[in-house]
Amino acid sequence: MAEAARVAGLVRFSTVDYPDKLSAVVFLRGCPWRCGYCHNPHLQSARGEAGDLRWQQVLEFLGRRSGLLDAVVFSGGEPLADPRLPEMVRAVRGLGLLVGLHTGGAWPHRLARLAPLLDWIGLDIKAAPADYPAVTRVEGSGAAAWASLRVVLDSGRAFECRTTVHPALHTRAKLAELARRLRRCGVRHYAVQDFRADGCADAELAALARANPVDRAALEPLAAGFERFELRPGRE
Repeated sequence: MAEAARVAGLVRFSTVDYPDKLSAVVFLRGCPWRCGYCHNPHLQSARGEAGDLRWQQVLEFLGRRSGLLDAVVFSGGEPLADPRLPEMVRAVRGLGLLVGLHTGGAWPHRLARLAPLLDWIGLDIKAAPADYPAVTRVEGSGAAAWASLRVVLDSGRAFECRTTVHPALHTRAKLAELARRLRRCGVRHYAVQDFRADGCADAELAALARANPVDRAALEPLAAGFERFELRPGRE
């Protein structure tokens, strides 16, 4: 079944998508959410485009990079949207590579089934559950994302949580409460990243961010209580 999959994009070498490993990043189409600040809005639709790659092409590339790459990271879009993802993950593991996943946690049950095949998970936690619709524009998305956090915590897999901060969507008080809530849940590795206007399809959110840039110094207190905390340039 995976042979029929089409891949929206491939980053052949990355040093930032899997902690301390050289990875390739496979971008899959489809996402059930419509985050206004999404940096990859062109991947929200599952409909293929002319420039897509066949999965077999990706596997052949990975096979040629044996000994050069450590890992493959599946990203999107929302990679859990693709029902062929487990088969793709197994194919990568068959090449002797580590497998990572970037996910917003839209389908906790799918994530629970996939987690045993993963080595590392990067989970986006966008806000407290009640505040999710303001970000994703989809009711119920907060419950799904936070259920996915519980899946990740229970899985025993290495992981980090990260939040992309937009000045119109995240107040300092809400971010402080979000960090406290994550610590109480058992999150030890947390990354906060700036919203990046480049690629954003929402002109109003992009303009608001340019006019009101995030005060990075104000985010530093969020680090308290985490084993590892990072402030990063924007990547949504």
